[in-house]
Amino acid sequence: MKTILVTGGAGFIGSHLVERLIARGDRVICVDSFDPFYSPQVKRENIERILPHQRFELVECDVRDRDGLERAFRSHDIERVVHLAARAGVRPSIEQPALYQDINVGGTINLLELSRVYSVSGFILGSSSSVYGTSDVFPFSEAKSPCRPVSPYGASKLAAELYCHAYHHLYAMPLTCLRFFTVYGPRQRPDMAIHRFTALIERGEEIALYGDGSSKRDYTYVDDIVDGIAAAIDRPLDFEAINLGGAEAVELGQLVSLIEAGLGMKARVRRVEAQPGDVPATCADISRAKSLLDFAPSVRLEDGIARFIDWYRKRGH
Repeated sequence: MKTILVTGGAGFIGSHLVERLIARGDRVICVDSFDPFYSPQVKRENIERILPHQRFELVECDVRDRDGLERAFRSHDIERVVHLAARAGVRPSIEQPALYQDINVGGTINLLELSRVYSVSGFILGSSSSVYGTSDVFPFSEAKSPCRPVSPYGASKLAAELYCHAYHHLYAMPLTCLRFFTVYGPRQRPDMAIHRFTALIERGEEIALYGDGSSKRDYTYVDDIVDGIAAAIDRPLDFEAINLGGAEAVELGQLVSLIEAGLGMKARVRRVEAQPGDVPATCADISRAKSLLDFAPSVRLEDGIARFIDWYRKRGH
C-alpha cells in the first residue's frame, strides 16, 4: 500500500485515477479546489461513491495555497505525488494568460517544493500534447519534436515541465512528466469536443466545427491514460517526459460521424474560422511509453465513444 497525493483528484482524469488506486489497495489524499471553471457539483459527484472509503481523504485546497498544501503533507507520510490539477483550455488561456501562469506554474512549484521538503519518492506531472505546438515532426516524439507551444496553456505546461527538470537536477528527485493527448470518456469535462458535440447533437442544436473539418487529434480513452499513470507511480524514473496517447490521428469530421452513429442522430453543422492557439494535428509517438511503462492503449475510438454516450445517457443529461 502506498500513500499517494493526487491533485485535481475530483476532476475527470483524477477521479478515475483515484478509484483505480483505492481499488488496488492504496491510500489516497485527494486535493481539489472545486474551481468553477465548470460546475463544482459535477466534480463532487465524480467522487461521491469513493468519498466514504476509509483509505480516501478529501482536502479542499487550491494548489496556489502553499500553507494549505503543507498541512496535507505534514499530516500524511506521502510517498508519491500525482499532480493533475491545472487550469485547462487552450482558447480561454489566450484571454487570461496570467491566471494560467499562476495556477499551472505557481501551483507546480508549490508541490515540487513541498515534495522536496517532505522527501517524496516520486513525482508525476500531468502535462499535455499542447507543449509541442505546431511541430512539423509527426507523430510527436519526445526526442525529435521541438516543443514550441502556440498558446499560453501550452506554454504553462511546458514551463511546469522545465521546473520539474530543474528540481530533478538540483535534488535528484524522481520526476515523470506525462504528456496526455486529448483524453475522453465518462466524466469528460463539458467544454471538451466529444462531450459538447454529444450534448448539442442530442438536443438538435448546431455544432460549430472550426476550420474545414480536416484537423486531426489523437484521442485517448481515460482508462488507458490511467493505466499509464499507475505504471508511472509504480516505476519512479530519474527524469522522463513521456507521451500517453492513442497513436492515431483522427479527423474532426470522422469524430463527428462516430458520435452521430452512437447517438443515431444527424448533426447540424456550422463552419467557423479556425481559432488562434489551435493546432492542425496531434498524434503521439508512444514508443517511449511502451518501453518504460509497458503502455499499450487498448480502447478503440468507436468503442470509447459508445461507452461515453452510454454514460451520458444514463446520467440523464
